Amino acid sequence: QVQLVESGGDLVQPGGSLRLSCVASGSMFRFYDMGWYRQAPGKQRELVATATSGYKTNYVDSVKGRFTISRDNAKNTVYLQMNSLKPEDTAVYYCNRSPTVIPLPWGQGTQVTVSS
Repeated sequence: QVQLVESGGDLVQPGGSLRLSCVASGSMFRFYDMGWYRQAPGKQRELVATATSGYKTNYVDSVKGRFTISRDNAKNTVYLQMNSLKPEDTAVYYCNRSPTVIPLPWGQGTQVTVSS
């Protein structure tokens, strides 16, 4: 069974940057369209960014120009570079397949806290 392991979250000041990583087990990663999701306290999980197997990317409006999703198929890894962080970016961040397909088992996520 595929496992997803997210890392890179931290406490950062507004305006700061973080780079999240998500490593997937198995041999099918390069075929998956992948996404980064986040869930803030008391809110539903939301899709933040996607990167298709063909490296096409898409972003929710609230992070456009600040976040960059990328992937390294040789390392079974998808990244989320987050710049100009805002307090409203505070959430647990998860990776998974794009929302158009049945998700893989969710990982534990990585906590991002933006606060002064």
